Amino acid sequence: MQPFELLRPATVQEAVEHLVRYPGAMVVAGATGLVDLMKLEVETPDRLLDIGRLPLDGIEDHGHGLRLGALASNSDVARHPAVRAEFPVLSQALLAGASPQLRNAATVGGNLMQRTRCTYFRDRAFACNKRTPGSGCSAQHGPHRMHAVLGVSEQCMATHPSDMCVALLALDAEVEVTGPHGRREIPLAHFHCLPGDTPHIETVLARGEIVTAVIVPRTPLAARSAYLKVRDRASYEFALVSVAVAMELRGDRTIDAIRIALGGVGTRPWRAEATEALLVGHAATPDNFRASVGASLQAAHPRRDNAFKVELVQRAMVRALETVGGLP
Repeated sequence: MQPFELLRPATVQEAVEHLVRYPGAMVVAGATGLVDLMKLEVETPDRLLDIGRLPLDGIEDHGHGLRLGALASNSDVARHPAVRAEFPVLSQALLAGASPQLRNAATVGGNLMQRTRCTYFRDRAFACNKRTPGSGCSAQHGPHRMHAVLGVSEQCMATHPSDMCVALLALDAEVEVTGPHGRREIPLAHFHCLPGDTPHIETVLARGEIVTAVIVPRTPLAARSAYLKVRDRASYEFALVSVAVAMELRGDRTIDAIRIALGGVGTRPWRAEATEALLVGHAATPDNFRASVGASLQAAHPRRDNAFKVELVQRAMVRALETVGGLP
């Protein structure tokens, strides 16, 4: 690990000022991801900004929704009574990630900002445009079973690793950030960037901005929701594919509104908008589910080792839709 200077701001404004003053500084909170990358010398910041003492760990209910502080732990959010009762997809997604020990330390903001678990990114012996722009992408011709099939480019096909972000995308969440020009809210759907020709740029955060909270609106969709994760082993494993579904049904079982988000298949958390469009206004039936899921995979670019994900995620979508729709 390379030497670094540790800074401990006392306020959010001081943290912003440090980020503006020191462009090479990186923010650390739970340290469940960044420290690992520093040990591997994938990340070599000259300064670390420890924000763990800032008052950003609250989980606040404002009636119209929840405000999850950036330093709220994954465990605290997953166990919160309002999250479990009214946003079950979020609780389920958080509990499906990592291990209890890591969930106790990992934070909402850290989860949003975590880097990919692509093996080529984490091993400096391989070329990786996300780690070193312009160096190439070893995944293009090496083993790539865990890699993305949606949102890929010739420069990068690394999968976004978060479970929490998939659930938040299905809940129409927004990311609250604070920077040199004040506070703004960014829809989660627009927070993470596609790799394109600049895979090293992963979010839309401007210089000096820091995540302070996530806003989750309370909607009829949120209460009828669930998360399904398919993985190689039952715990402590990243998704092969995952599906978050939130659905609003009429009494006659017609779908009034629906959100479907996918994980394990995209270079960022992925909305299945084409499937949503086909289902709105139609009955929540297995036949309708099966007929609609393929529409969201039309833009997929499967490769040699990960082509199985195209069918697997469609099967997972049908199962998740049936679960949320109350079907056996």
